[in-house]
Amino acid sequence: MSSQLETFPNQYPGREYEITIECPEFTAVCPRTGQPDFGIIHICYVPDQKIIELKSLKLYMVSYRNEGVFHEHVTNRILDDIVASVEPVRCEIRGDFNLRGGIKTVVRAKYERGED
Repeated sequence: MSSQLETFPNQYPGREYEITIECPEFTAVCPRTGQPDFGIIHICYVPDQKIIELKSLKLYMVSYRNEGVFHEHVTNRILDDIVASVEPVRCEIRGDFNLRGGIKTVVRAKYERGED
């Protein structure tokens, strides 16, 4: 799916700054129950040469609406896809999922260049 994520050149490579993006309408499907899962995906990354183009990110996020995937897996998959597309200095994805069966789940996945 990372091929869906388009990028554009960072005009300030070498300057460390954070980009924070919130996707408050994230939806996927529970692979066990088939019921929809809702949550907020928080993306925070320090770009190097490339920046995520936001329309392509929106389309990428919408592509999960009919996909059966666990919270833990989708959070890590989003991290992997963003790292593959943008090659950031560092990135953190936080999946903050709505209550399901009386349980709230928050999943954090991190990447730091040189730690892989």
